Amino acid sequence: MQETLTWEEIREKARAVLTPRCKVCPQCNGRACAGKVPGPGGKGSGATFQRNFDYLKEHVKLQMDVIDEPFSADTSADLLGRTLRLPVLAAPIGMLAFNMSDALNEYTYACAVLDGMLQAGSLGMTGGGAVDECFFDPMRAIKERQGNGIPTFKPWTLPIIEERLTYAQDAGVPAFAIDVDTAGLPHAGKSKTPFSKKSPEDLRQIAQMTDIPLIVKGIMTPQAAERLIDTGVYGIVVSNHGGRVMDEGLSSAEVLPAIRRAVGGRLKIFADGGVRTGTDVFKMLALGADAVLIGRPYIVAAYGGGAEGVRIYTEKVRTELADAMNMCGCRTLADIGPDKIAVLP
Repeated sequence: MQETLTWEEIREKARAVLTPRCKVCPQCNGRACAGKVPGPGGKGSGATFQRNFDYLKEHVKLQMDVIDEPFSADTSADLLGRTLRLPVLAAPIGMLAFNMSDALNEYTYACAVLDGMLQAGSLGMTGGGAVDECFFDPMRAIKERQGNGIPTFKPWTLPIIEERLTYAQDAGVPAFAIDVDTAGLPHAGKSKTPFSKKSPEDLRQIAQMTDIPLIVKGIMTPQAAERLIDTGVYGIVVSNHGGRVMDEGLSSAEVLPAIRRAVGGRLKIFADGGVRTGTDVFKMLALGADAVLIGRPYIVAAYGGGAEGVRIYTEKVRTELADAMNMCGCRTLADIGPDKIAVLP
């Protein structure tokens, strides 16, 4: 497929429609948008968003090793009973018009992300929000694509979750997620369908409602991860919601190794926060993730280029990941471990 847009052209187009909420900065580090919630920024001072970006860039470095036979790196990942071309999913993003720009709505953004990710050989996740359309419109987009997407539920009451699971089952999705950390968003109390924190027993009950694998997003300590081991949960996302739910927190990359040690292979571990390039993906995998979610860059990709923008950005990330693997002596994702990086104080 011939590309009609470059990544820089996509960024320019996105800047035209996302300004002033998002300035599509040269470095998406959370400084220009600090405290802009609603908006793309981090909660309060924006320090957690900035720490996500800074820690991954400044403290995690690759170890080059090119004394080897020539090889082509295999970036494929086996997840949720299917083989993806790369271990990257588009993170769930909702309340688009409220937070970003009305140039796209919940449905059109979901269509762009789902189509672009499928074209690139992976999967997109869809978001939610304080209004029902934020769940139902993306859910419709997933169903239209034969279930090729992962819907994200808010931490609603259990009866609402059980009722809405029927839509996910009808669509034939490979998994569903609950971002439990959204209980800390400023608009949480304004939702027509209230949501709040969830206990391990709550999550056990949700996992037992369906055979669809459950992914719990918003885990930031080994203790929280350990409490989910025997609940029937498929996996967790090590995530602080991009710094949008709590100020002055640690970065997801910072806590990831301890969470990996705590749960081992008993839960699939996804991670997000500050990931912008394939090199960042490599770092997250080396720190302990099985796969990585990317959020804000997909906003730029979708607003600037629709499904094509999403595909182009994803291909860019895959190429960067393959290059990092080649330079560090990793033929497959299984070769990416702690010995391939240096974590600086």
